[in-house]
Amino acid sequence: MRVLMIGDVVSDVGSEQLRRVLPGFRRQQGVDFCVVNGENSARGNGITPASYEHLLASGADAVTGGNHTLRRPEFERVLEEPYSAALRPVNLHRSAPGRGILVVEKRGLRLGVVSLMGQVYMDYAENPFDAADAAVKQLAAEGVRAILVDFHAEATSEKKAMGYYLDGRVSAVVGTHTHVPTADAGLLPGGTAYITDVGMTGAVHSVLGVSVETATAKMRTGLPVRFESAAGPAAMDCVLIEINDKTGRAETIERFTVE
Repeated sequence: MRVLMIGDVVSDVGSEQLRRVLPGFRRQQGVDFCVVNGENSARGNGITPASYEHLLASGADAVTGGNHTLRRPEFERVLEEPYSAALRPVNLHRSAPGRGILVVEKRGLRLGVVSLMGQVYMDYAENPFDAADAAVKQLAAEGVRAILVDFHAEATSEKKAMGYYLDGRVSAVVGTHTHVPTADAGLLPGGTAYITDVGMTGAVHSVLGVSVETATAKMRTGLPVRFESAAGPAAMDCVLIEINDKTGRAETIERFTVE
């Protein structure tokens, strides 16, 4: 099975780039299943029902979340829909709407997707290692052999630790949130595909998708600044993972930036 995992889609610029390049890239690479981090796909921040539908129409099969997933109250109804492909981090407080685990069947293989959030320098979340253990145990009980984890976290050390902690138990641990792709895509010793951060889908000439002018003003002065999304040329950062249908282990992982 060929799985594509795409970095944080940022605002309407990122959403439009996804629509422009994802359908053709899926066909070209023979992608069977596509996971998109959509927690910031709405203009401004967060995710809305409209931006979520845009991601699905562009080719996403599952939409993972992060610390901004619940920023827009209107998105809660999407998370609560019985057959929703939208996930929020599984380790949010139990009162949070929606779910953090999705199970689908593709080519006779039961595939699980887990949206997970870190604790270091992040908003409150329950222990991600304990949450990951519980998610893997639940999916194994349901006969799921291939598990994809989107770990939305700030600290590279926390992401690295999670990769090794889950090595051999899941198919992939893909980091999101920091919007800058890292150079460590590879297979861990137990057969888990890993990258610390896959990057983002958004404006190339920006500060993590935000306009250079507003981001610089905030950092230079420390005064309140209303961030604006950057415009201009965009790119889609992603990783393509080949998973063995029989074992659920990853065989290859390759990173792409699609302009």
